[in-house]
Amino acid sequence: MVEITVGPISPEVIVNRVKGDSSGGIVTYVGLIRESSRGKEVASVEYRDIDGKAASRLEEIADETNRKWQLNAIAICHRTGRLKVGDINLVVAIASAHRREGFAACQYVIDCFKEKLPTVKRETYLDGSVWPDGEK
Repeated sequence: MVEITVGPISPEVIVNRVKGDSSGGIVTYVGLIRESSRGKEVASVEYRDIDGKAASRLEEIADETNRKWQLNAIAICHRTGRLKVGDINLVVAIASAHRREGFAACQYVIDCFKEKLPTVKRETYLDGSVWPDGEK
C-alpha cells in the first residue's frame, strides 16, 4: 500500500493497514519535520508532486523491497504540501514474520526514499532564505 496525501498522517492507521495474523511484528518509521536543517531554523518544508509520479515512485520502492525480503505487507505514506516543524511527512510500516527482515526492509525503504525522493522538497528558513537556492 502506497499513499500520497495532503492531509495529516496517522501512524496508527498505517500500522493497521499492514497488521495481520501471519506477522510476528510490524516495524515502523515516522518521519518528522525538524526545527533545524543545514544550520538554520526551519519555518516550513514543502513537498510537491510536480509531475504526478510520486505514488508510482513509492510503488517502485515497495516492489523492490518486497523482492529483497520476505514480507507480509508494506505501507508507505508520504505527505505533500507545506508542513511545519513537528508535522509527520512520512510513515513506513513493514509487517513480517520475523523482526530481522522487518528492520532491514524498513531501513532500506527509508534510504531509498531519501535517495530517490519521490517529490520536490523545498525548505524555508526563519531568516527568509530557501533551499534549494534560487527556488521560487
